[in-house]
Amino acid sequence: MLNIKKLNVVVGDKKILNDFSLDINDGEIHAIMGPNGTGKSTLSKVILGNKNYEVVSGDIKFNKKSIIGLSTDEISRLGIFVSFQNPISIEGVQNSEFLKTAINSRRENAIGLFEFVKEIKEKAKELDFPEEMIHRAINVGASGGERKKNEVLQLELLEPSFIILDELDSGLDVDSLRKVCDGINKYLKDHPKTSVLIITHYPRILEYIKPQFVHMMVCGKIVKTGGYKLAFDIEKLGYSDASIISGEEVHE
Repeated sequence: MLNIKKLNVVVGDKKILNDFSLDINDGEIHAIMGPNGTGKSTLSKVILGNKNYEVVSGDIKFNKKSIIGLSTDEISRLGIFVSFQNPISIEGVQNSEFLKTAINSRRENAIGLFEFVKEIKEKAKELDFPEEMIHRAINVGASGGERKKNEVLQLELLEPSFIILDELDSGLDVDSLRKVCDGINKYLKDHPKTSVLIITHYPRILEYIKPQFVHMMVCGKIVKTGGYKLAFDIEKLGYSDASIISGEEVHE
C-alpha cells in the first residue's frame, strides 16, 4: 500500500530524513519509535504533502502511485488519514458541517442528511463523544480526550485505507486511551485491508493496537526492525543501548 524509498527531506539547511525507506502492505500495522528530533512526526507531515518540508530525493508511493508534489487535500482523497498529536481548534467552523463536507469530497454522490445524522450519532455514541460537541466549532472548548475522540469520529466517517497515528496517546488518560483505541480496533476489524502507521515514544499504545512490525528510528532513518517485543526492549534499554542498535535489522 505504502512504499517509501530512500527519502531525503530538509527544512531550511537542516536534513531531517536521511535515506528513509519503509514498505507497508495492505492490512499491516507498523509502529515507529525513536527519540525526540529524529524525524518521526516529520514523516507524517511529508506523507501529507506539507510544503514546509522539501523532498530532496526519494519517493513516496501510495498504491503504486507517487504522491510527491500532490496537495494535502488530494492526498487525503486517496484515502490517507492522519491523527495528529495536538488536534487544533477552529473557531467558526461547526464540527458537523466540516465532517459532512469532508465526506462529500470523497463521494460521487452527496450523503443524504438523514443518513449523515444517523451515522454520526451512532458513531459518537460508540466513542462516548458528547453529542453537543458535534454541533460546536471544531474542538473549541474540548478536552484532550474529546479532541482525540473527534479524530477517531472523523476517521470512521471518512473510511480511509491508510491511517497514521502520530502520538495518539499524548495527553490521554488510561480510560480515554482505551476508548479511542477500541474505536480504532473496531474500525480495523470492519476494514481488514486498512493499514496503520503508529508513531510513538512509548509502548503503552501498542498494548491496545498491536503492530506486527516495530521500527526504531534514529537520525532520520530506520536502524532496526523487529516484532512487538522490540518496543519493550527499547523502553527497557533505551535507544542508544548497543545491544539494541548493533547488528543487522531483524524481521520477526
